[in-house]
Amino acid sequence: MNIRLRHDAIVRSLRRNGTSTIDALAAEVGASRRTILRDIGALRDEGFVIHSESGRGGGVQLDPQSVQTKARLSVAEVFALLISVAAMRAAQSLPFSDLADSGLAKIEKALPSDKVRDLRRFLDCLHIGRLSPQQDISDIKPIDPALLPAFETAFLQRFHLRFEYRDAKGAKTNREVEPQAMLILSPLWYLVAWDPAREDFRHFRMDRISKPVTIEGAPFRQRHVPFENDVCPFNDLPSRK
Repeated sequence: MNIRLRHDAIVRSLRRNGTSTIDALAAEVGASRRTILRDIGALRDEGFVIHSESGRGGGVQLDPQSVQTKARLSVAEVFALLISVAAMRAAQSLPFSDLADSGLAKIEKALPSDKVRDLRRFLDCLHIGRLSPQQDISDIKPIDPALLPAFETAFLQRFHLRFEYRDAKGAKTNREVEPQAMLILSPLWYLVAWDPAREDFRHFRMDRISKPVTIEGAPFRQRHVPFENDVCPFNDLPSRK
């Protein structure tokens, strides 16, 4: 169980049972006493009011009115929110854009400085345009949920990305590329990458990508992507605040 899931399990247990012991929590989440004590300290740092009482019959108790006051969102989670808002705006289907921007700004302010830095680097890779009305989207499918976490590592660490790609005719190939940008032409989303095997840029529809894996090694260089004139960087959108 990772840290976030463990923290969530501890909070749920304390809300459900009222009072618990460190040993009981450790057994419930499958961790050591030392780990649980460290988790309790981390939860207090996040704003949860957790009382402790030592001695026989003592334990830990979560204040019933206690709530989390610090954001625990990852870079990928905040990025997913941002690109969802960007996609809706590009499709002109975001009626409450000012409220959405205000909410996202508050989330960004609550993030640690290192996550804000990564988020802004991630956003630099995002571009938005308009889909041609002649484009056939009858075969559009859901995007693999494993793709965004893989993108986070690949874009921030400049790691190669390997995946299985299905073309318009259904033929599958294994590709290894250098991710350079993400392009939203709502409702289609594309990975724009440099393909070393073909020595050229390629656009991969994200709904046709599966089994993404990042490949560690010598970081590749950032390249200038020759977008069309009607495609703009996300940070340059006039409605973003």
